Amino acid sequence: MLFPALENAVRMLSSLPGIGPRSALRIAFHLIRSDMEKSKDLAQAVERLKTEVRSCTRCGSLSDQDLCPICRDARRDPSVICVVEEPGDVYAIEKTGEHRGLYHVLMGAISPLDGIGPGDLRIDELLRRVRTEEPLRELLLATNPTLEGDATADYIASMVHKASI
Repeated sequence: MLFPALENAVRMLSSLPGIGPRSALRIAFHLIRSDMEKSKDLAQAVERLKTEVRSCTRCGSLSDQDLCPICRDARRDPSVICVVEEPGDVYAIEKTGEHRGLYHVLMGAISPLDGIGPGDLRIDELLRRVRTEEPLRELLLATNPTLEGDATADYIASMVHKASI
C-alpha cells in the first residue's frame, strides 16, 4: 500500500523517540500536504541542528559556541554544580527558575546491562572540575530516579568523597 518514499519517511520518523508508526504516518501525510517551503524550512532546521549545535566544553550541555549560555553567565554561582544525565534535564531544571548555579551533563547513566560503565560517561570531567575549578560549596546529584540513575549518583558521591579526602 505504501510506496518507497512514504515508507522511508515513516521509518525515519518512527525512529524518533515517542513517535510510533501511526504518528509517523500522520506526520508524513501532514508533510505531504504542507507547501514545499515549510518542508524545506524543516529540513534546513534539522540540518542546522546537526551542523551548529555542539556540546559545551565546560559542562557538556548544548550550545552553539564553545561555552553554553549558562556557563557564560557571570551571575551564576560557580560553587554550586548540578549533575544531570542528559542535556534535556538542564532545560527542565532551568524552567523552574530555581537553580542559579552551573551544571554538569554526564551524557547518560551507568547501566551494566547496556554495557555503559563509568568510563563511558563524563564523570572524569566532573571530578576534574571539582578538583580544579573554584571551591565547590555544593554538588547536587540530579540523576533520574531509576536504578541506573541511583547507581550513577552513588558512584559519583563515592568518587567525590574519595577525591576530597
